[in-house]
Amino acid sequence: MAGFLSGLTFLFGFLCLVSFPAEAAIRKYQFDIQVKNVSRLCHAKPIVTVNGRFPGPTIYVREGDRVLINVTNHAQYNMSIHWHGLKQYRNGWADGPAYVTQCPIQTGNSYSYDFNVTGQRGTLWWHAHIRWLRATVYGAIVIMPKQGITFPFPQPARESEILLGEWWNTDVEAVVKQGTNLGLPPNMSDAHTINGKPGPLFPCSEKHTFAMEVEPGKTYLLRIINAALNDELFFGIAGHNLTVVEVDAVYTKPFTTQAILIAPGQTTNVLVQANQVPSRYFMATRPFMDAPIPVDNKTATAILQYKGIPNTVLPVLPQLPASNDSAFALSYNKKLRSLNSANFPANVPLKVDRNLFYTVGLARGSCPTCINGTRLLASLNNISFVMPQTALLQAHYFNIKGVFRTDFPDRPPTPFNYTGAPLTANLRTSAGTRLSKIAFNSTVELVLQDTNLLTVESHPFHLHGYNFFVVGTGIGNFDPAKDPAKYNLVDPIERNTVGVPTGGWTAFRFRADNPGVWFMHCHLELHTGWGLKTAFVVEDGPGQDQSVLPPPKDLPPC
Repeated sequence: MAGFLSGLTFLFGFLCLVSFPAEAAIRKYQFDIQVKNVSRLCHAKPIVTVNGRFPGPTIYVREGDRVLINVTNHAQYNMSIHWHGLKQYRNGWADGPAYVTQCPIQTGNSYSYDFNVTGQRGTLWWHAHIRWLRATVYGAIVIMPKQGITFPFPQPARESEILLGEWWNTDVEAVVKQGTNLGLPPNMSDAHTINGKPGPLFPCSEKHTFAMEVEPGKTYLLRIINAALNDELFFGIAGHNLTVVEVDAVYTKPFTTQAILIAPGQTTNVLVQANQVPSRYFMATRPFMDAPIPVDNKTATAILQYKGIPNTVLPVLPQLPASNDSAFALSYNKKLRSLNSANFPANVPLKVDRNLFYTVGLARGSCPTCINGTRLLASLNNISFVMPQTALLQAHYFNIKGVFRTDFPDRPPTPFNYTGAPLTANLRTSAGTRLSKIAFNSTVELVLQDTNLLTVESHPFHLHGYNFFVVGTGIGNFDPAKDPAKYNLVDPIERNTVGVPTGGWTAFRFRADNPGVWFMHCHLELHTGWGLKTAFVVEDGPGQDQSVLPPPKDLPPC
């Protein structure tokens, strides 16, 4: 039944799309933020939802459309919604991160996100961007190509969104508050989920299992989204290969794999051929963690079920990589290449105007009320970011003084052996609301370097307002004299969220052609809360259409 309903949902959305006229349309949605009682793992609890749904509704649009989404907040928490991966050209007012581009929508109030989908097609997603509310407030965005434009891969018989998430049996905000008060990481999740359901390997979950029906000989497109708060995840289907054709709404050179690796914030589209003996096969997801850090290592499952096969047939589990399989992770990410065709070129900046080098570090700060007298901090270039009380974009646009400084350093204050022996020294980590100012249309290269301050760990970084090209990655310390010679400047993967490998580095390039204030942060919610974030102020350009648009009249007050 779940598979049938999933098919109906997609069919309805797709029929709406194919009936669109050739010119751009206006797509309107109403998001009511409301609390609903939901039961998982033998536990019932109230959760924050959109329209009472968990996960929330899928946004179906076509490239070139204008989208109007009115968000009305009926919950007890302040709310903001981020449309993850949409570039929002000149229109940071619609980007959504609380206290960065807007102040949150207060209880009883509304705000309309008004944006255009320009030059993008594929799978993105939306989620709450305040506190840890995205644990339950999230959903898919499906952008179909312009009318008459086909996929650059075989047309699938049907599509399905696969949203990977996490579930806590207790109130997530209470869990976070407890961890903050103790100065410790909050308790890890009790289960992972596929489309909000943990699957039959968990107690009380037989009915909480997503199922997708397939027919022999047909090809299916899975739009996979990692909406988990803190875990990179493997995903695979027993007995079936996955052909990767897109990541973060950018087409890739297709390649086949038995499993994918997907970090929080990332999306991956895969083709699956129903070419096995008709039966029932588990889809499965579980974490990747190659650092000595505890994670919720339990496996969530869903079912790929061939048409006509009874539910009494026991599914087979896929062989996913080991949870600490660093070799698979590095090999998989190296296979990701932009399609770089005539219709979808990879316009990699070959000349760099601004070189940035940011170290990623953890530290302990003083906390007299915490259990050990300290609390955990995270920093970029030894700066742990402090969120303001006035939205950064508003302060920038209206020239409000005292909200932020634009003196974020281009490199760390003290070079050291970043990935050598573990360091417990603080290295003078400071706290502040410090941003980096970038000239309009300049080309930027940013190297993100993991460090062994407390521990090495993988960090998925998301840049709002932009895609970027991942030109290089490696293990150990970045060598500016040797490593750039190994860059891929022909067909590097283009995306909006990239993982910095454990004990390694990642380099990416972008052209700063989108004026405004754009957030960049680790997409592990734990680390973001500890201060692993910053923002870029991209200056206005000289042209008439090269400056930040005026703010909407219903912008939430601070």
